This record gives sequence, structure tokens and C-alpha cells, in this order.
Amino acid sequence: MGLSDIGPAESGVFLIGHVNQQACGVSMIKVMVVDDHELVRTGITRILNDAPGIRVIAEAASGEEAIQVAGDKMPDVLLMDVSMPGIGGLEATRKLLQLNLNLRVIVVSVHADEPFPSRMLKAGASGYLTKGCAVEEIITAIKTVAGGDRYIGADIAQTLALKHVPGGDSTPFDNLSPREMQVMLMLTQGQKPQVISDKLCLSPKTVSTYRHRLYEKLGVANDVELARLAMNYGVIEAFGGGVLN
Repeated sequence: MGLSDIGPAESGVFLIGHVNQQACGVSMIKVMVVDDHELVRTGITRILNDAPGIRVIAEAASGEEAIQVAGDKMPDVLLMDVSMPGIGGLEATRKLLQLNLNLRVIVVSVHADEPFPSRMLKAGASGYLTKGCAVEEIITAIKTVAGGDRYIGADIAQTLALKHVPGGDSTPFDNLSPREMQVMLMLTQGQKPQVISDKLCLSPKTVSTYRHRLYEKLGVANDVELARLAMNYGVIEAFGGGVLN
């Protein structure tokens, strides 16, 4: 069974490094699950709690909640969704790893295409899987990153490899800075500049500057055009609760 209940993944596994055998001997790997869908969190938690050597100790429904809860529970490995209300998985990953260098983050997302894999790995994630992966793969990924190695699903590894091939896939978002990317994601969710200012600890003037810089770099005139561009490249889901609604 796959995490998205659409059957086992058949793409295989691509490991960066190797499975650290010491990880398999760890008495208990403490895991936290972060996803804004309760059904997904509950399903992953039940699966992992049946796996030897792994115990889910906490859940969170947003990036903001993840930062707060992880500080109290101190998990070894955190499974992170990307698209969530608020600051989302990208900014949450960046902040969590600033607070705890020993934490290992594995992205578990519906987004297999760029720019998300590169952005999340640059933010410090130790692994990246899609929600269509097999149960056995997510368990292997947890044990691998807990042992100090990185784990990238085969489909994600292919996407990353093709990006560096001449003529390979690229997106208009590739040249955005990390902060520009974060502001763009929050704007396409329909979040107001003042809300973005408060959540990212930026002045409203700075947010406005980022907004207009995004328009210029991406060749759009307003937030609706920005959202449509993001939707066309799979950065946001069509009519998924953003400025198009």
C-alpha cells in the first residue's frame, strides 16, 4: 500500500549514500508528522507505530505549530508536508533546522516537480518522498536519515538529475531567492501583506518590496497572474484555496 492509497510505488529507491546499519540498531527513533490533513497524519502515524524501532511522538497541522511542538518534544526525524496554510513547509524547515541542527527533516509531499525538491533540500531537508511512495520506503527513509545519511525517492532523484542536463526542465521560479520564494507561496495562498509581514517578522514595506520584485522577475502584473503562473507550473494546486477563489 502506498501513502496515498493508490498502490505500491514501482519506481524503486535512490539512495544518496547508503543505509547506515547503526540506524537499524537504534532502540527507538522518535518521529513527528506535520501535515495539514488530519487523515494523512493519522494514517502515517498508525503505519509508523507498527514499525519496529520507530515511534510517532507528536503531530502538527501547520509549520507554525511544528516549530512550537518540535521544540517541546524534540523528535529525531520530522516528516514535513510542503503545502500548508501559514508559513508552509519550506519556511518551517528552515526555521526548525536553525533551532535544532540535529533534527532530520524528510519531505513527504504531492509535489514531485521543481521547484520544490531543490528548494526543500537547499533549506536543509535530509530526504524527499512523494505521497505515492510505498510504506516500506518511508520506513527505510526514516532509518536512513536517522543514521546520518540522505534519502531521495527515485522519482525525485530523476527530477533533480534532469534539471542539470542541458535543455532540462526549468521554471520561472528557479531564480527567486529563498525569501522571495516564501513570499510568493504565501501570496498565492491569498495571504494579505500584513499577515505575511507578521508571520515572517518583516516590515510591511519590505513585504511590498518583495511583492513588486516578484512581479518584475516573473513577468506578472498582480497576485491573480502570479497565482495562475504558479498553478501552471504545479507550484500550487488549481483552485486550491488561493487568490483565484
